[in-house]
Amino acid sequence: MSQPSKDVIAIGNAIVDVMAPCEDETIERLGMTRGGMTLIDTDQARSLYGEMGPAREISGGSAANTLAGLAAIGADCAFIGQVAQDQLGEVFAHDIRAAGIAFATEARAGDPPTARCLIFVTPDGQRTMNTFLGASQYLPAEALDLEAIADAALLYLEGYLWDPEEPRAAMRKAIAAARDAGRKVAFTLSDAFVIDRHGDDFRKLIANGDIDILFANEVELASLTGKDDFDEGIAALAPQVPVLVVTRSEKGAVAVSGSERASVAAEPVDRVVDTTGAGDLFAAGFLFGHVRGKSLEDCLRMGAICASEIISHYGARPEADLKALIEKRMG
Repeated sequence: MSQPSKDVIAIGNAIVDVMAPCEDETIERLGMTRGGMTLIDTDQARSLYGEMGPAREISGGSAANTLAGLAAIGADCAFIGQVAQDQLGEVFAHDIRAAGIAFATEARAGDPPTARCLIFVTPDGQRTMNTFLGASQYLPAEALDLEAIADAALLYLEGYLWDPEEPRAAMRKAIAAARDAGRKVAFTLSDAFVIDRHGDDFRKLIANGDIDILFANEVELASLTGKDDFDEGIAALAPQVPVLVVTRSEKGAVAVSGSERASVAAEPVDRVVDTTGAGDLFAAGFLFGHVRGKSLEDCLRMGAICASEIISHYGARPEADLKALIEKRMG
């Protein structure tokens, strides 16, 4: 097996986040699920955008956010995702390349437009996301760069993109390409609603040994295993994957690999401004540690440090020097 030229290649939704602060009353008035992620259509996207106050546009998407964190720490990364030939598509492509991430997926002509996520942020930092998937759900298997997938140490996939049929087929093809090349596959479950729709698929991937690193939060763990008790959920799932990582918000995170179990507390922050991207950046820190051969506990600590940076400001892309921050806090 040849040495990989890249650390991580990811496949995910190519989304531009549109973020605005709001009061709790707005969430209730608009009938949104507080703290959740809801898929919306074109008309809903227009309506909700009209309800937003002054907003910021920041390139996002779960896997793309993770790569932005990885690149900021020093990893060599590539991204595969579908944008349209429009202004937001140009914004996304510019931002991800400016972060030092290779992005060669050709933009798609015509409708639908580039995906966007309308994020309402309440005073406590909680984010309520309304996602219009647009062009991102039309990523064809033909758009995959199979050589690039085979040439990366790790393939990272986001559960959100498993929902639409076309990219789901593309990700299955990518998993096969990574497996054939002897590379590792990491998968994030993304959200309980995705598990509700595709849990059987995910369980088959796990049972087939197609996932080397699985990321989940407490809610997703319960949804996938059917166990409401956290430790019972860990006990049920950990033996099925080489590395299981479960985040617990302010309670920190736990990872299990074979007979080894490690846990870390959440890193302290002065004030939680916006939790958008916390899980994505946790994955960035963890994966960086993993591809660099760090211990399970060190991987968790790196993840917690990255997550603490991202929740201290608006947006899901790092603003501080993550590499310097990790070096300082890790000693």
